[in-house]
Amino acid sequence: MQETTNISSLPERLAADTQLVKSYLDKIDAFQTDSLSAAEEADYKRRILDALASSGAKMVAHYYTDPVLQDLAEESGGFVGDSLEMARFGRDCDASTLIVAGVRFMGESAKILSPDKRVIMPTLEATCSLDIACPILEFSAFCDANPDRTVVVYANTSAAVKARADWVVTSSVALDIVEHLMERGEKILWAPDRHLGRYIRDTTGADMLLWDSACIVHEEFKARGLRDMRALYPDAAVLAHPESPAEVLAIADVIGSTTQIIKASQALPNSQFIVATDRGIFHKLQRLSPEKEFIVAPTAGNEATCRSCASCPWMGMNTLPTLLAALQELQVVEANDGLTNEVFVDAAVGERAMKPLQRMLDFAAANALKVRGKA
Repeated sequence: MQETTNISSLPERLAADTQLVKSYLDKIDAFQTDSLSAAEEADYKRRILDALASSGAKMVAHYYTDPVLQDLAEESGGFVGDSLEMARFGRDCDASTLIVAGVRFMGESAKILSPDKRVIMPTLEATCSLDIACPILEFSAFCDANPDRTVVVYANTSAAVKARADWVVTSSVALDIVEHLMERGEKILWAPDRHLGRYIRDTTGADMLLWDSACIVHEEFKARGLRDMRALYPDAAVLAHPESPAEVLAIADVIGSTTQIIKASQALPNSQFIVATDRGIFHKLQRLSPEKEFIVAPTAGNEATCRSCASCPWMGMNTLPTLLAALQELQVVEANDGLTNEVFVDAAVGERAMKPLQRMLDFAAANALKVRGKA
């Protein structure tokens, strides 16, 4: 079995990734706004709904965004879901402009699937720790140093990294695809999430060389705290995303993608659930099962060591003010040129990135699999 590695030494890579993530986190304070009053929130919602209607744009929002944004997407005829579902909704809807409330790679995925549509985000500053910790130049060098391996990348990556891959996978189909490649005798180079990669490697027994980075939300879930919490709620089922550390996954009753966690919460008979993923999902969980109780799995706590506390800080950059500003700019900029938060993907990069994405979609269709998860 190959251990987690990449071009840099592990201490150098971790130090560099930590500093890189911190530099992005330092920007987030500028996006934080004081809590809106009920009247102010209602006014923002009215103006946003009017702007969506007048522009003809469709809004898609991820499960991890603020509940008010999820509600706005659905109320306006848009969509709430995992990011590949968001991108496919955008591709299939008749709108020529998509408003993507999520993080940068999700906007890029929407653009890859809909190259002829305009894709706007509330802010392009909203990114992802997995994305920024897997830069294309270093990743390409990693691939070049291991030419005998099939390159499989998780969807939480830039368009450029996807374009360098043989396969793009979501958390719901990654196991099936890796098993398929293993049966063909292929060795795998995996990026970027080491926890998800290790889970897949341990489950399948595949020969996998892992890039070393992690989601700052899921990495903070703690096994010791989870065991203590389970003692307090002995009848609760533990639902965990596979981006969580192995010690957390060992305690979980269900391991799955965001959508798989939602389905499990509906299907299982338990009345209580401890959930190890971004707390933004609780809005959908509670709406679908109002009679059940959902409890956030313990993280590193509210001290300095906690960088997310079960809530993605970049998702939090999607706010009512930033969303309205993006829509207002869309309405006033002449010929819609020069929009501040428009997502662009180089056409050649987009075409190359679409090939491993399409390979995943074709595999799922041929094997009657539902492709969901973060893409």
